[in-house]
Amino acid sequence: MAQLDDLVFFQQLARAGSLTATARDLGLSLSAVSKRLKQLEARLGVELASRTTRRLSLTAEGERYLERGAAILEELAELEEALGEQQAALSGPLRVNATFGFGRRHVAPLLSDFCAYHPGVEATLELSNYPLSLGEQGFDVGIRVGEPPDSRLVARRILASRRILCAAPGYVAHMPDLKVPADLVAHPCLVLRENESDYAVWRFRQRDSSAEQAVKVAGPMSSNDGEAVVQWALDGRGIVLRSWWDIHRHLESGRLVELLPEWQGVRADFHAVYQQRRHVPARIRAFVAYLEQEMPRRVPAPGRPEQAK
Repeated sequence: MAQLDDLVFFQQLARAGSLTATARDLGLSLSAVSKRLKQLEARLGVELASRTTRRLSLTAEGERYLERGAAILEELAELEEALGEQQAALSGPLRVNATFGFGRRHVAPLLSDFCAYHPGVEATLELSNYPLSLGEQGFDVGIRVGEPPDSRLVARRILASRRILCAAPGYVAHMPDLKVPADLVAHPCLVLRENESDYAVWRFRQRDSSAEQAVKVAGPMSSNDGEAVVQWALDGRGIVLRSWWDIHRHLESGRLVELLPEWQGVRADFHAVYQQRRHVPARIRAFVAYLEQEMPRRVPAPGRPEQAK
């Protein structure tokens, strides 16, 4: 239909930002693009953009046509994909961002399995110290601790977790008294440096009550790498506060012992997030659903005695 062709043309024009760039992108002459825009405006009876060869500015009517046109095209794409999902295999690019430790240990293996089931998917996993912007850096799915403050993102919880205070049995056998979180000031705490602060703050909530405590901790050893800090705890160098997903296997084996079980570290649930839009590609929805299903099988819920599968 001519109307759909016009919608697609105007989307390309708005993205390019000028008549010249649009002509180059479409492989047309500048005069052909200018004529096409004039014909579209004549058909609609409104001016959609003020323009020169180098710059194009949308009018209020142009902004409306662009916004509603994008929604119509997305609905059409969603309809066509929904009709074909049961007939065609998943395919296309899938870009995922996660933090180094969790991404390397848990996201990478599941992404590998997912691509084995869906060989048409072209996956990229980028690991980073801090979460990267989905929109600005072109990621389809981000793995985050906690729900994102950005309401434009959809967050699906893929793993329940919390932070656990623990130490090696050898350290526990000879450690000073530890009855409440405030007593940690007398202990060597193994600190994960996630910023430039001179000290770390560990936060706790008392089980079965609303009481909270925040303690400034310090110790003779610190690192910006979580695996190094956990290894030091296994070596008996002091006390560590780490997420359940990272140390549950050491607790189950007895190499680490949970301390102050009546005081819980803050929740650290993992979510898969993606941009909120009318049309979410099937490969993104399928991957997030796969994480929701399989991630809890890899890591047992906090407090459960079972081994991770």
